Amino acid sequence: MAGLFPALLAAHVTLAFALLLPSLLLPFALRGRDPDAEPRRALTRLLLRLQGRGSLALGLGVAVTGLALLAVLGPQLAGQPWLLLALLLYAVNLVAAFFVGRPGVRGLLGLSSEAGPDEQARWRRVARRQRYLSYLMAATIAVIAFLMSTKPEVW
Repeated sequence: MAGLFPALLAAHVTLAFALLLPSLLLPFALRGRDPDAEPRRALTRLLLRLQGRGSLALGLGVAVTGLALLAVLGPQLAGQPWLLLALLLYAVNLVAAFFVGRPGVRGLLGLSSEAGPDEQARWRRVARRQRYLSYLMAATIAVIAFLMSTKPEVW
């Protein structure tokens, strides 16, 4: 069963990043571009599709591979403070992505090329807020990666 560990770990990390990737990258993909033309670009379209339709499947994949890793490594791992903190941070990231990131990106997509100055200023404020959220989420992912790779014992 331990022979499955590398494949499970690779799948788990890949799925976890894929779940949050659209929320991290879309605010930058839409930055300073023509809002009507940008969604037609291949990468942006892929990110929008992942965020819109792939979230449930990716989330289930993360949960299944996480439980499988726990089964391979042993249930005593579930009580480790570093793992509990990493899971809490990941849950906070998911909530932020779903309840702040997704609606914000929808607002960025709604600007037409004929929008007036007030609407464009609002769009820029929303875009700035989305980028700041992306920075925060990226920092949180870095902390999670640190916790998962170092497994600190000092608490």
